[in-house]
Amino acid sequence: MVLSEQHEMIRDSLRGFARERLAPNAARWDKEHHFPQAELKELAALGAYGVVVPEQWGGAGLDYVALALVL
Repeated sequence: MVLSEQHEMIRDSLRGFARERLAPNAARWDKEHHFPQAELKELAALGAYGVVVPEQWGGAGLDYVALALVL
């Protein structure tokens, strides 16, 4: 599948975040039963929540390809 430029930006941003902020800590968080609140807030700031929710309701108003990339 060929991604649009917007989809590539979403993919690259979330991939980078996951590599830098989540992956290095995931095993420790799992072992310690830690819920990474700060990182989840950062994901929200990146627009990872409400991807397909219409903008009029506070979401990003994107498509399901964008949602799949975020997930």
